[in-house]
Amino acid sequence: MQKLTVFTACLLFISSLSSFSQSGKVFDNMSMPSEILGSERKYAVYLPPCYETSQRSYPVLYLLHGAGDDQSGWVQFGEVLHITDKAISEGKATPMIIIMPDANTGQRGYFNDISGEWRYEDFFFDELIPYVENRYRIRSEKRYRAVAGLSMGGGGTFMYALRRPDMFSSAAPLSAYTGPLSLEDALERFSFAGNTRGVSKEVLKDYYENHNALSLINNWPEENKRSVRWYIDCGDDDFLFEGNSLVHIAMRKNDIPHEFRIRDGGHTWTYWRESLPKVLEFVSQAFHQY
Repeated sequence: MQKLTVFTACLLFISSLSSFSQSGKVFDNMSMPSEILGSERKYAVYLPPCYETSQRSYPVLYLLHGAGDDQSGWVQFGEVLHITDKAISEGKATPMIIIMPDANTGQRGYFNDISGEWRYEDFFFDELIPYVENRYRIRSEKRYRAVAGLSMGGGGTFMYALRRPDMFSSAAPLSAYTGPLSLEDALERFSFAGNTRGVSKEVLKDYYENHNALSLINNWPEENKRSVRWYIDCGDDDFLFEGNSLVHIAMRKNDIPHEFRIRDGGHTWTYWRESLPKVLEFVSQAFHQY
């Protein structure tokens, strides 16, 4: 009996070593220079368990945080390391690299401002993506690139994939801010923000139409309608439920394939932690060539 106990203990010890070695790694305080924004920009990165022991290149998910968080939000509150490791080990997600940029320094948000003085979207596409896809072993073709995010980051996900469908195979907005629901609402918000001085109403209208999911969907060219796979998820108690529901209806009317999920919950990290495994599984389908 004692020998059996020792043997069992050895097996448990070896198993624990094996489990430890299969863990991915997260670095949540990385930085890169940005000429466009004139500052160092922070980002976090998740590297899959096999990254350091292989020579292969990996698909990438750009995972965007919400308002009030920074690049460490998905690491600290979203438990991206544990959830992604588990999804990979269970075979529900393919090994991938996850890049989590900081959009909460200098000026909050994922877009260029209306004056053109703060150009975060230009930074994202022209500097961040080339930088990380050169630094890490990331496959740079569209089919191996996805974007997802929550709340403000869900809004960034909508706008990036709708405006740049050539860049992403899949997009997964979670509890997304879809933009002002009317031009009047947009004008009021722009005026409240105080950054529209000297800007004509025509420019304001154009900016609104290019930063509003409903406007972009209703004007999306026919050739784009099947270019991106969509997974849209919002809680039934979320204060952004109306915008997400209207997006679902607009996509149905415009014959844009998408998955729309309504689950019990609100605008909380509990909800988004439950969403992340589904997002990882969904984007992996495109990475696997579904």
